Amino acid sequence: MNEKLNLTRKAEDYGRVAVLCGGCSAEREVSLSSGQAIYLALTAAGVDVVKIDTQKDLYQSLSEQKITRAFIALHGRDGEDGVVQGFLQVLGIPFTGSNVSGASVSMNKLLSKRLFQQAEIATAQFSAIRKNEPFDQDAARLIFARLGPVLFVKPVNEGSSVGMSKVRTPDELITAVKLAHQFDDYALIESFISGKEYTVSILKGVALPSISMQTPRDFYDYEAKYQANTTEYFCPSGLSDGEEAFLSQLALRVFELLGCQGWGRVDFIRDGIDGEFLILEANTVPGMTETSLVPKAANAVGVSFKDLVLHILDTSFDNGARI
Repeated sequence: MNEKLNLTRKAEDYGRVAVLCGGCSAEREVSLSSGQAIYLALTAAGVDVVKIDTQKDLYQSLSEQKITRAFIALHGRDGEDGVVQGFLQVLGIPFTGSNVSGASVSMNKLLSKRLFQQAEIATAQFSAIRKNEPFDQDAARLIFARLGPVLFVKPVNEGSSVGMSKVRTPDELITAVKLAHQFDDYALIESFISGKEYTVSILKGVALPSISMQTPRDFYDYEAKYQANTTEYFCPSGLSDGEEAFLSQLALRVFELLGCQGWGRVDFIRDGIDGEFLILEANTVPGMTETSLVPKAANAVGVSFKDLVLHILDTSFDNGARI
């Protein structure tokens, strides 16, 4: 095991920890599941821990519980976009994972993709439509001419495939853009890439083994991720040693480019069977149930779920919050 993944702190070193979960985003239910799993793991490790649903008065809860450290288990808006990170930093409460800038940049898919282009990191071709911007059949046909024949549409600032659509016609594109605008002011439109999806988890600067996903559904959507029992996960992912090393280094480069830190996950899709790897996005607060992708990757290198949670809690010592 990599020496960076050695645990050296005692339970009492963490102080009184709050697992922040729930919230008001479209990913609330997933966050509650992650928060419960993390809470149980920290309890088993002997950490003084409470679970706080941020849908309620967060400042009052943190004050009443005398919280000295926060484990962020919030997915999506207000938890993965820098909002709660900034709030905790103002309060001087150290927190897990990325800081304000890393969280906000990585959550914004449009900004991220522009950074990937500038850094010459391969990503699918894209366009973006602002809410209330005129978007008719002629505009839709022009986008298909440039990006088609099959497109993906997604909100710029959502995760877990919320509001995402796969489209093949101008009419479908217009409908999909309207759906994405229900969740965000911008709809991101990308060229569809036919290939297998891979994800690389990152923990304390270490790239864990990649995982490949396979689903009989039209694409790896919310149901495939959280509800279906037909999605298959492979770790090892089937890549050669050289490909695995390349993807690991690319994931670390993406993480650094976006200003992320501590822990997270970087998602890719391969163009065809043996084509180039294209970056999809980075996640700074991935799912953390015992069947989620980061725990699967950690288990592949002998890190139990309980130890993984402690490693992530360790990242709160490095995030720059005032203490």
